[in-house]
Amino acid sequence: MARYIFSHCFESILLIIAVLVLVFFSVHLTGDPVNLMASRSATEAERASLRKSLGLDRPLSEQFVSYMVNTVQGNLGTSLSQRTPNLDLILQRLPATLELATVSLLMALVVAIPLGVAAGMNPSGFSEKVANIVGLAGQVIPSYWLALLLIVVFAVQLRLLPSFGRDSWRSLVLPAFALSFNTMGQLVRLTRSSVLEVHSENYVQTARAKGLNPRTIAFKHVLRNAAIPLVSVIGISFTYLLGGSVFIETIFAWPGLGTLLQQAIGNNDFPLVQAITLFIALFAIGMNLLTNLAYGWLDPRLRLH
Repeated sequence: MARYIFSHCFESILLIIAVLVLVFFSVHLTGDPVNLMASRSATEAERASLRKSLGLDRPLSEQFVSYMVNTVQGNLGTSLSQRTPNLDLILQRLPATLELATVSLLMALVVAIPLGVAAGMNPSGFSEKVANIVGLAGQVIPSYWLALLLIVVFAVQLRLLPSFGRDSWRSLVLPAFALSFNTMGQLVRLTRSSVLEVHSENYVQTARAKGLNPRTIAFKHVLRNAAIPLVSVIGISFTYLLGGSVFIETIFAWPGLGTLLQQAIGNNDFPLVQAITLFIALFAIGMNLLTNLAYGWLDPRLRLH
């Protein structure tokens, strides 16, 4: 197990270094960053002052070393538009995004896992048809289109739920469901296929021959073993929900990282855009590491490789 943990931690460190290098050089691959940040009416003196304040007047090697040192120390630069450290802005908005992503994932799990298990245990039943509909709809319906539809129906016509802001649990329902629907469809299909595969195993047939309760067989014997491949997908799905909330947060005016990123792009605040991108990438690597460790803990066979 120690070797398994070390190998995945080492891979994550290499990924973090690669992300840091990629994010740094992406600024320079697009041309002079000052041209992106400065207004069109800015004079050469103002551009030179901005370039010096950002440290872009130094040699590229010095900029890279300074960037790596500052990032390791938690210094992600300062926002041009808000004159505030980028990390402080990110940490202010992070709870709202984590709340939205967590509730969205819980919504997807609450619907997808029972429906997928029921469809896998009864391949020709009614639950199978419902699972196919949810799985297909979740894969083909864009989340932003679903978000607009939910606003029209539940906020405008029925006036049941608010369409923007973060005031109470009611304002969380529509954005969380819109964000979770794609993940819900994916998890339904995966749960169904995993249950179908485990359902034909000998130990499940033995449990059925012993006369055990079908519900006990489904959740104690089938779901417990079918959950192993689900763990990796759930971890990846949470990262996707976190990074894919940009459109949903913008549509519902949800005060999270997505809205902050949209505002930074609109204000040509490149340091803040860079910091948010880097933060989400590092968060994704961390979640992937935790997922791999959980996967190895659930499946002892992986520790032998």
